[in-house]
Amino acid sequence: MSTQTQRRAQWFAPFVLLVAGGGVALAYAASSGSGSTVDIRFPVVTGSCLLSAVVILLRGRQPGAWRSGPSLGLGIASIAAVSATFLVTDATGSEPPRLGPYEVGFLAAGVLFLIAVAIEFREHVPREDRREIAADVALLTAAIGTMLFLSLRPESTADRASAAEFALIIASGASAYGALALARPNVAHLGMFLAVCGMCVGVYGFAELWLSASFEVGRPQVDLPIAFGALFVAALVTVIPRKVTERRKDPARYGKAVLTTLSVAATSAALALVAVDRRSSMIDDRQASLLIGVLAAAVALRILVNQVRGTQSQRAVHDALVQKEAALRETDMALSRLQRANETLRESEERLRTVFESAVDGIVELDARDVVVRANGAFRKMVELPQSLVEGQPWSALAASIQADELFASLPVTGQGTIHREGHAIYLESRTSEIPGDPPRRLLLVRDVTAARVADQTIRSLFKFLQDRDEDRTRIMRRTNAAIEGERNRIARDLHDGPVQGVSAASLSLEAVLLMLKAGEIDEGLGILSKVRSELSEEADNLRRLMSGLRPPLLEERGLIPALRETVDRFGRDNHVHTEFSGRASGEIPHDLETLAYRVVQEALSNSSKHAHPVSVTVAVETTGGQLRVEIVDDGEGFDAGKAREYLQSGRVGLASMRERVELANGTFMVHSAPGRGTTVVASLPMGAVPAAREFSGDDAPGPANDPDP
Repeated sequence: MSTQTQRRAQWFAPFVLLVAGGGVALAYAASSGSGSTVDIRFPVVTGSCLLSAVVILLRGRQPGAWRSGPSLGLGIASIAAVSATFLVTDATGSEPPRLGPYEVGFLAAGVLFLIAVAIEFREHVPREDRREIAADVALLTAAIGTMLFLSLRPESTADRASAAEFALIIASGASAYGALALARPNVAHLGMFLAVCGMCVGVYGFAELWLSASFEVGRPQVDLPIAFGALFVAALVTVIPRKVTERRKDPARYGKAVLTTLSVAATSAALALVAVDRRSSMIDDRQASLLIGVLAAAVALRILVNQVRGTQSQRAVHDALVQKEAALRETDMALSRLQRANETLRESEERLRTVFESAVDGIVELDARDVVVRANGAFRKMVELPQSLVEGQPWSALAASIQADELFASLPVTGQGTIHREGHAIYLESRTSEIPGDPPRRLLLVRDVTAARVADQTIRSLFKFLQDRDEDRTRIMRRTNAAIEGERNRIARDLHDGPVQGVSAASLSLEAVLLMLKAGEIDEGLGILSKVRSELSEEADNLRRLMSGLRPPLLEERGLIPALRETVDRFGRDNHVHTEFSGRASGEIPHDLETLAYRVVQEALSNSSKHAHPVSVTVAVETTGGQLRVEIVDDGEGFDAGKAREYLQSGRVGLASMRERVELANGTFMVHSAPGRGTTVVASLPMGAVPAAREFSGDDAPGPANDPDP
């Protein structure tokens, strides 16, 4: 059954009960009108009680039902059974039965109602209060029962037994449910008390009519209280869930005192009524003695319960005092031990605090939400924040308040982070350990690894640099050897195709001249000799040009600056480029250094003409501070310095070879270039350096516009 269906069924039952109660009220109103001929001998009590019993028993199978519901349902069902018996007897016209066999039904209904109230007491009243309340209920039952018995005024012995039964049922029900309402006052218990009191009124009306032999079915003073009481009980059980009756956990503040007062007052009133009736001869001495004995027994029971409760309380107080004294002695001993432990703990705490603050590494304690509980001085020094801005702050807020990278925010998890300070980075590493406890926490050990990280990066950079330089050197050596071999082949080819061929031709011409002279052809021989002389002169010029390319005579004769000036001017004329040259030497330049500087300028100009396509080129040479500085600047296309490794790996070793030669002479070589912004080559050579003998070949080498600094 769904929750919505249960809710509908829960409110449907009270509606049915309300309709039933309304029907009963309308029927009796119609029957009591003037001139009414309506016969009201219909099963009012039987139907109402049966309907109420069914509703209560069905409600008991649903969640939130009262635990006393089944007993209440069975008790009301017993009333319905007794009422049905009277209806059957009345319908058949037979003599109404006396109470002998039916007393069991009345007693069963009363017992079931008492079982229901006992369940409520067990569920809502503490164990230590039940005995005292039960004694008050017994005393109140005896007093009310005595007064009811006297008010019924039975005459015969059988009537006295019936009167005693009715008085006991009415008094016990009213007393028990009244005590429950006083002990645990709530809507359910107060409603139950009113319903039971109404049913007791109906039972009392039945008892009066029955004992006076004037009872007949359909009496309103009997049927209406019982019917409405049963319907009201069913409505309470159906509408009010069990959890409502459990809301009040503590007993009423004055409930037990009021109950005791009522029981004592009722007992006094009952004794007074017995005395009055005895004096007026309405009861005999034996009945009076019996009633007084019952009341005295109830009072004695109440006194006995008080004595037992007082004795138990005294024993409990005595035991509590003994336990208190023992606890105080143990507390004193524990306090002494605690003081000694506190002193030891204070010393340990001071020692730990000293160690905590003196630690070289940063130590941070974090809670479960990554809030900094405490941090030592080393960590505060790392982040350059005071203690008030570190402790109590979430780690994310701490990371946002300093100059740190994104990894610092996740330092407790990743173990890596960086702090930026005054243009340099501080690298941090962390280790996390769990601190057991409630609540659990974490200990973060932060270490400054900047020196180790920088050293590691430096070593890696140097290793990569040396590895690259070794690879570059290998490539340069291969290219240089190939260039040397190519240059040798070119020289051999030029010598073979030029001077060697000319000398060979001159040798053949001289042999022809010799034959002519022997033959007496002197004029013809002199003509051939003149031709041979011009050919030899031409071949000598070719040899001089070849030697000038290998070693410029001007460099040998006049030095570096005149040779570079002539070279730059010739470069401008040959390539139609505007050139400027400036040279200033404050002392004698070593011969090998002149050759190296000349080759650097020669190689730079060659690369510029091949790749940069400049409009103007400026060359400057000067000696200052013991250094020979050579600078070549063009306004050509420039190049991307990021592609230096690609140029070198593809075989373009122009700049790399220049760098190699300059650094072999303990000099420095720098290239500055950008696409579309020209190229600047700067070589600084110490005046005392002696570079290794190695030749340049610029035939296949890329120029500064395309070959970046490796």
